[in-house]
Amino acid sequence: MLEQMVDFFVSGFVYPGILWNQVLLGIGLAVAFGAVWFAPYWTPILKKPWAWAVLAAGAFLSWAAVAFIQIPLQWWTGQALTHFWSQEVLINWLLLAGIPGILLSGLVQEGSKLVPVVIYWWRKGKNIDPKLGLAIGAVAGLGLGVFEAVWVHNLIFSYGWSWGAVQTGGLVALAGFWERFFAVAFHIAASALAGYGLAKGWGWQFYLIAAFLHALLNYSAVLFQAGVMATVPLEIFIAVVAVLVAAGALWLRWRKTAEPAISEV
Repeated sequence: MLEQMVDFFVSGFVYPGILWNQVLLGIGLAVAFGAVWFAPYWTPILKKPWAWAVLAAGAFLSWAAVAFIQIPLQWWTGQALTHFWSQEVLINWLLLAGIPGILLSGLVQEGSKLVPVVIYWWRKGKNIDPKLGLAIGAVAGLGLGVFEAVWVHNLIFSYGWSWGAVQTGGLVALAGFWERFFAVAFHIAASALAGYGLAKGWGWQFYLIAAFLHALLNYSAVLFQAGVMATVPLEIFIAVVAVLVAAGALWLRWRKTAEPAISEV
């Protein structure tokens, strides 16, 4: 299993089998997706050098957590399930059997994204403005969202994707890019909610909310594997969840309160 974890971690930094123009296109699309979804928060926080450290840490720590925490936890969970039930039973009850692993993905990824936010909050004496917490959380989510999008885009290209696939299969061939567009939105918004809750003094409550929402989004993969959803309904589901979570985070960002504006940071 260690080899599998290391291979997954390394896959985020090495892109064999694709051309440089494809690598650049994948990066460009990921950055564009991040810019589109981060812009509505309308915060100058990225003018601060430390914010870029939060962004990088959000990406690196989350990727490492997926490789070295999430993967083994999900493997052990699968082993525990197969100890009590046969593979046939688990497949027949996939909608239930898939829940523990999906919940772990939400807990691990939202927890790891929150680490740099918690460090900043702790260094400031555990007292920061809630809208600043929201902004820092959004930055941490932006880091993972863009990094993960680059990885997925490069996987798509490595599978042989080209514009010819669109001509042959129609817009469904763009499903992978559509999904990443909304996944970036989700990563930013979920971390923004967690950062806001941390600054408000409701850290673990908002962390669990973000983790549950993340698990809900990831549960779409189980629905697809179980044959409950086809590709198009699946992508619509992902988009709806991401937009609703983003709407919630942006409502907290822009609602009228007595809290100082993010621009004052």
